[in-house]
Amino acid sequence: MKAAIQSAAMAAVDGVMAVLPRATPDEATLCACKIISHRGEHDNRTVFENTLRAFDIARRAGVWGIECDLRWTRDLQPVICHDESAGRVFGRDLRIASLTIEELRAALPQVPTLAEVVVACRGRMHLMLEVKELDEARIREQRETLQATLDDLRPGQDFHILALDPDLFRIATFAGASSMLPVAEFNVGQLSALALERGYAGIAGHFLLLGESLRKRHAAAGQAIGTGFPRSRRCLYREAERGVEWVFSNDAVYLQGLLPRDRPDTPG
Repeated sequence: MKAAIQSAAMAAVDGVMAVLPRATPDEATLCACKIISHRGEHDNRTVFENTLRAFDIARRAGVWGIECDLRWTRDLQPVICHDESAGRVFGRDLRIASLTIEELRAALPQVPTLAEVVVACRGRMHLMLEVKELDEARIREQRETLQATLDDLRPGQDFHILALDPDLFRIATFAGASSMLPVAEFNVGQLSALALERGYAGIAGHFLLLGESLRKRHAAAGQAIGTGFPRSRRCLYREAERGVEWVFSNDAVYLQGLLPRDRPDTPG
């Protein structure tokens, strides 16, 4: 219910933004805006979210990065899935944490491992990895596995670690605070202060909640902001014009098509 209400509210806000007059930013401004495909290009009917196919569609369209969600199998293998259960997306009432990687492979072959995503995206797309959970009893092992999986990537340049709860960043301390990006819901003030205090990469959240004064405050500290989830041309132009670093969207391929074609297409 909460997700449905939030989705309806965001759609209403973006609908308003879509009809407000807005000038087209210059080419340099548009080139500076990095589009992030939220869970890949998907409709959850023909292409499912957080799958290699969804990520590949975004990559082929030239989208700069992807956002994906990190969970763990029972035998502590990092895999990409937003929900605890596969019910909403795949129609299978299976909890990811209750399955070994072999059992997950047999039951839900479309759910990729983090290692597979790294191989598919290395040097091609920036990874925004949202940590959904950690196991207090086995956090050291999880951290070591995560570090080994990301060993060939550069923190902050090839990937960032995202979380709604900054306490989850403990699973990725090896990456350093400057690669971590807390995601705000309605606790923008709290997470903004924490990001500034701890030297995070910045802060992410809904574009309506991350205002211009907040953006300037983080910019003055050498930090950036990421906003979601623009889906219209005019909303993208608004975010680009005010210097937003990352734009997270469920319509990333469409938005990418609005950017100059000769912009850099490699992460960094």
